[in-house]
Amino acid sequence: MLCHDHAQNPRWIMRALVLLSAALLCLVPWAETATAHGSIVNPGARAYSCHERWGDDHMNPAMEQEDPMCWQAWQDNPNAMWNWNGLYRNGVGGNFQSAVPNGQLCSGGNAEGGRYRSMDAVGPWHMTNIGNNFRIELYDQASHGADFFQVYVTKQGFNPATQQLGWGNLDLVKTTGRYAPAQNISFDVSAPGRSGRHIVYTIWQASHMDQSYYLCSDVNFG
Repeated sequence: MLCHDHAQNPRWIMRALVLLSAALLCLVPWAETATAHGSIVNPGARAYSCHERWGDDHMNPAMEQEDPMCWQAWQDNPNAMWNWNGLYRNGVGGNFQSAVPNGQLCSGGNAEGGRYRSMDAVGPWHMTNIGNNFRIELYDQASHGADFFQVYVTKQGFNPATQQLGWGNLDLVKTTGRYAPAQNISFDVSAPGRSGRHIVYTIWQASHMDQSYYLCSDVNFG
């Protein structure tokens, strides 16, 4: 009779459904997915490049030898790559050098609670071959637009494979104007007098709010 009485009680039925739903949710694996923001895709920023090359094969042990810097990043925090488009800070007010300390430029000053700290690792990151005149390409999933971009390039003689990146290692080579909201934004940059391994450091000031992105792209000036 107890089971029959419970079966006739709407409150008991509702409670059972809630408990069953909660139990089923516990069986579903949770994974952080990329939020709708953006990144420099050419020359690819570090998190984007690691995701592009290994996102479908990130458990492959060959990565350790073939792409050691991406391997250390995947080992440290895979969500940095799954969220390749979320390396930003809010409310900086244009005070980029105050907000982002030396040695933490590629993580945006350990943006998002340190999720991107592996982007600051010093070593032989995979490079994109470019010329002294090259094109920056942004993919902006949410079409935020831009108040401006600032593009820096490391000074000739700086070696990103052995030296930690600081503001004093960079030259500002381009500041753009505003861009209307769009998913794809691109512009030309000139960095004369460079050869070999360098970092192109792009700050994207989004226009929908005070949100700034900090993106290291590893390049080889040929």
